[in-house]
Amino acid sequence: MVYLACDTITCWNQNINFSAQTTKNTAETPQAKTVERSEEHICATDTIFHASDGYALSGTLFEARSDSPSGTGPLVLISAATGVPRGFYHAFARQLIANGSRAVLTYDYRGMPGSPRPPEFTARINMRDWGHRDMTAAMARLDAVAPGHKMVGIGQSYGGQALGLSGMPERFERYCMIASLSGYWRNTTTPWKVLLRLNLIGVPIASLLGSTASWMGIGEPMPASVLRDWTRWCNHHEYFFDDPTVDARSRYAMVRMPILSVGMSDDPWGTPAAINGLMKHYVNADVEQIWLSPQDAGGQKIGHLGFFRSRFAETLWPGIMDWLLTPGQS
Repeated sequence: MVYLACDTITCWNQNINFSAQTTKNTAETPQAKTVERSEEHICATDTIFHASDGYALSGTLFEARSDSPSGTGPLVLISAATGVPRGFYHAFARQLIANGSRAVLTYDYRGMPGSPRPPEFTARINMRDWGHRDMTAAMARLDAVAPGHKMVGIGQSYGGQALGLSGMPERFERYCMIASLSGYWRNTTTPWKVLLRLNLIGVPIASLLGSTASWMGIGEPMPASVLRDWTRWCNHHEYFFDDPTVDARSRYAMVRMPILSVGMSDDPWGTPAAINGLMKHYVNADVEQIWLSPQDAGGQKIGHLGFFRSRFAETLWPGIMDWLLTPGQS
């Protein structure tokens, strides 16, 4: 049921300049630490685990090899953006282990190619269950590595929305959100393009085919039911917070941990209005917000999904990793 593979990772000394704008006056920006595990060997194990309704989910667990000492840093759960496979985050996961994390888990939400519908599962696949069920199942799988060990999380786009939907936020010590936002179409930089792509192209074609297609430009194929949910939310000013089946407002009020919200100045989806439209619902959390720009990335475009690309390992990653892994940074 599991597949074991070992990879070698090259580590480097890292520095980041969080000269980006911040909406909260904090102490000095965390400085990246020198990686002590140069050329450390890391094991990546593919694993199957189940959500509360029995749906089988796929993930990849990263740890130090058995012949190397385990890290003492927190467990880290990485939750993906809509339509993005878990493999997109594996370089970041390996670097977290190299920097001392005890273990890191990436996973695919139900209905994604990495976690396809099991033959025996006949219920509708709902996007809300990515947060209600899939994230909580991933938390339990990661916790099983070292029960009770400190756990932190980082999510991209929907992966930040999922924290509030999970209903179990207390398991995290702190959480970082990369380009996480409320998806109301008018808050994007190309509102009419988004509205037409989702409503007049995406939903009709996905309903006909049973799933989205890669050429639609909205990520990996996902069930038509998920796209219909997402489109319905994007059509409303308050996104899923006005959907009574999601129960988002009360669930978000349960979140009481420090949150670092990271926006990108060149993100067409993650505008200030869109990000603030989500963060305002974390009413009981200690939210800090920073903005990164291409200038912080050596002049390279970041965009909505670019942060986790390995080309930013020496510019954008170190400060975020330091915030996640170092006690007292939150």
